[in-house]
Amino acid sequence: MGTSTRRSRRLMALAAVAALTTGLLAGCSKDSDDSSSNDGGGNAKGKTTLTIGTFGVFGYKQAGLYDEYMKLHPDISIKENVTTRTDVYWPKVLTRLQAGSGTDDIQAIEVGNVTEAVQTQGSKFVDLGKDVDKSQWLDWKNAQATTKDGKLIGLGTDVGPMAICYRKDLFKKAGLETDRTKLAAQWKGDWAKYVDVGKEYMRKAPKGTKFVDSASSVYNAALGGGTERYYDKDGNVVWDKSDGVKKAWDVSMSVATSDMSAKLKQFDPTWDQGYAKGTFATVACPAWMIGYIEQKSGASGKGNWDVAAAPTASNWGGSFLGVPTAGKHQKEAVALAKWLTAPEQQAKVFAKQASFPSTPSAYSTLKPAADTLAYFSNAPITQIFADSAKTIPVQYFGIKDQPINTAITDVGILQVEQKGKSPTQGWDAAKNEVKDVLGQ
Repeated sequence: MGTSTRRSRRLMALAAVAALTTGLLAGCSKDSDDSSSNDGGGNAKGKTTLTIGTFGVFGYKQAGLYDEYMKLHPDISIKENVTTRTDVYWPKVLTRLQAGSGTDDIQAIEVGNVTEAVQTQGSKFVDLGKDVDKSQWLDWKNAQATTKDGKLIGLGTDVGPMAICYRKDLFKKAGLETDRTKLAAQWKGDWAKYVDVGKEYMRKAPKGTKFVDSASSVYNAALGGGTERYYDKDGNVVWDKSDGVKKAWDVSMSVATSDMSAKLKQFDPTWDQGYAKGTFATVACPAWMIGYIEQKSGASGKGNWDVAAAPTASNWGGSFLGVPTAGKHQKEAVALAKWLTAPEQQAKVFAKQASFPSTPSAYSTLKPAADTLAYFSNAPITQIFADSAKTIPVQYFGIKDQPINTAITDVGILQVEQKGKSPTQGWDAAKNEVKDVLGQ
């Protein structure tokens, strides 16, 4: 396929990934309009106005945190500048960082962009490690936002610890184990064991159902639990030699070459319909997806969905708050960033929109809504996600991590799962696409 055609398709795929990531970090809440501004409460004369640039819905305004902070600090006024799409937000922030002007006092940084911020813009951010107790946050979360010389450029907001959400009614009809603890034990430690359960499910699968939504979702879940992705810790591209990529690819190929996948693209309308119709029995679900499943499955899913620990601890999603050195109110901005990302505030955001905290001390205080617990068969979801979050390995993201991932999932895996190509052909297709991404 010609380079121009691949590039065109890749750009469309990147836009889709950016939109997906925004929804992910927003806890699947409704986004506000592009480039809109929201005052948490007036901008009275004589007050110091702090601006905070975000994308999607971080939940701070929705949880009343801006109003609360301004009551505690009458001399401060907060203005949130929201950009819905990350593919618009981050390039704009980069331009302003490089210019040394025009940034907000606080800038949100998505996990897919934090490595670029660390490696190329570290000098443009205040070292927050000097002002906080870093032990409040998960070690691997801090590591993602730390420069080589030890500078912490961002304070962790949410994370996306993984579990397996499953339809226990479909499992029962297929003659499989339905108890969440016993089920998790069957696939513990190895995503290949999860695939084995899928093969068993398909032997007596209820008519019109598949074991999993897609091979790509299994790939991403498995990759999120590896110690190596597409770059090494020094920023070198190692995607085609990465042990994490190989293991995730192999398990996704086991799915793609079998009949256990519903072959649905996540967040497409057909995926939503799959939830509503109960056409797949399992999905790898980060914490923020709980609300999405409840919404899309509707009344028919209540009490039929359950949650079990994933084969390995894995992460999908998360962001940071950084303070640009170009800001006019650095001291006040640091204080606000510290407060917004403190355990108490992260717990309040979780209560509002299920964004899972990156601060372990908040985990014992988390209280999911009663109707959500009932919907998922009263599964101990906070404990399951907390156990995962605490053991997720440190992963290094590269500057082109997201487009490389899109090349593998939307080109390589798709070739096998939907077009009947061999795993070797799928890998070659992905390899050509990655070369295009890297300009090789």
